[in-house]
Amino acid sequence: MSIFETANPGDIVYVIIRNPHVQGVANVQEAAVVENPEAPGGLALFLYETYYPLNDDIAVYETMQEAERDYAEAFGTPEDTQYYG
Repeated sequence: MSIFETANPGDIVYVIIRNPHVQGVANVQEAAVVENPEAPGGLALFLYETYYPLNDDIAVYETMQEAERDYAEAFGTPEDTQYYG
């Protein structure tokens, strides 16, 4: 079963979200599953004081470890890059 089928209001999940101001920046963030105020009977993610529909447009994970693993696979880790500054 997918998280979309098993999620309940009050659950804490993890998402990979990009910074809307700097597209090259993304991070793993905790989000709450809540009742969708715009679609009664539906669920939403509450993140950064904003409601997002709980659908497959956002990568949602049940654990921080799963999210961090996929993040590292997609974006690498600090050890993979060199910082000059």
